Formats: sequence, structure tokens, C-alpha cells
Amino acid sequence: MLELEEKIAGEIVLSENPGLTLRKWREEFNITQAELSNFLKISPSVISDYEIGRRKSPGISTIKKIVEALIYIDMSRGSPTIRKFTKNFGSDAILDIKEFWTSVTCKKVLEYIEGKNLTENINLDRKIYGYTMIDSIKAIIEFNANDYLKIYGWSNERALIFTGVKFGRSPMVAIRAHPLKPGMVVFARPENVDPLSIKLAELENIPLVVTHLDDRTIISRLHEL
Repeated sequence: MLELEEKIAGEIVLSENPGLTLRKWREEFNITQAELSNFLKISPSVISDYEIGRRKSPGISTIKKIVEALIYIDMSRGSPTIRKFTKNFGSDAILDIKEFWTSVTCKKVLEYIEGKNLTENINLDRKIYGYTMIDSIKAIIEFNANDYLKIYGWSNERALIFTGVKFGRSPMVAIRAHPLKPGMVVFARPENVDPLSIKLAELENIPLVVTHLDDRTIISRLHEL
């Protein structure tokens, strides 16, 4: 359970949009703003203000209280959400997932994996905190909404590396449709890259990179970061 609490808190703290990430987890636990605010003995408007960004992002101590409240309320209901996440934290489609010891820039990741940036107008100085390597074929066949959340580890500010990519349209359409966005997208050894994929990446302001290294080499090099 501690691992789940750390994951939720870490994701909120490191997110570019803490309020949106807080809302995602509150809804994942199927807890209303009123229930959460009642447990914390604060006004529902405070929770609402955090989630829509009207109020400054909560500090670490407040985030800790919110996460503990989500866990406690879920436990009082028989722990349905806790069991869902602790039963199988991973997926066969997730080939590797890692958090970096410190933030690194997209530019540094690009260098380590000998990548080519397809979105030249997007700044590569953006900081990311980890990566997830995904088998794109298995993800299309097997992923549900819960699995999609798992790829973000402790933070959505990470590189999503897709293997088995033909044209890259499906991964970018999925990213475009979901409110949480990665900090960087990498296609490993694609057959070709659909111009639509590049356009979607540009619309979302997400660096899109291609590498021709094999999966084992990519993992080995990124584990050095």
C-alpha cells in the first residue's frame, strides 16, 4: 500500500498540472469532491479550486493528507481501488519502466538513444523524470483505461517509448485523446512515420523522436541516467 501512496503523491508533485492529476486519482477512486472535502474537514470549493488550477498547487504536506484520505475512504469501502492497483501493477505490454534519480532533459535522452527529433520547433530542454517502454501491438490489443494510467509510473513527465510501431498514428491518437500527456514520445524502429503523428505531437507540444536502436540497447543506455 505504501508503494501505491508514493506513486500517487509522486505523480501529483511532479506533474505539470497537479490539479488535473489530483482529479484523475480522485475519480479513479470514485470519490466525490464532497466526500473528500468532508473527510479532510475543508470546503468542497478548496478541492475544486485545486483541481481547476484556481488555487495554487497544494504543498507536499497537503498532498500527503489528500492521498491518505483517498486510501482511507477506499479501505472503508472494502478497498476495491487499492486491490485493483496492487494486484497487478504492471502489464505484459509494458516492457520496462524506470524513474530517473534526477530530472534529465529530452535532449539528453535523445543523445543517449541516438534519436532523431521529428518535431524541430519543439524545445528539447523540457525536463522528464523517467521512461516507459511499451509494446504498441500488445497495448492496442490488451490495454484498458486502468492500464493506460500505469504507463505513467510516478509522473506523466516521462518519455513513452513505443516499439513495434509501423506508422505511429495509433499511439499519438491515444495520447491526443487522453488528458494526461507525456513529456516526450519515442518510436523505436518504425517502418515509417505518418505525417499525422508528427502533426499531433506538434499540436500537443510533445517532442517526437525516432531511434533505430534495439530495445535492449535503449534500456541499457537509459538505465545509465
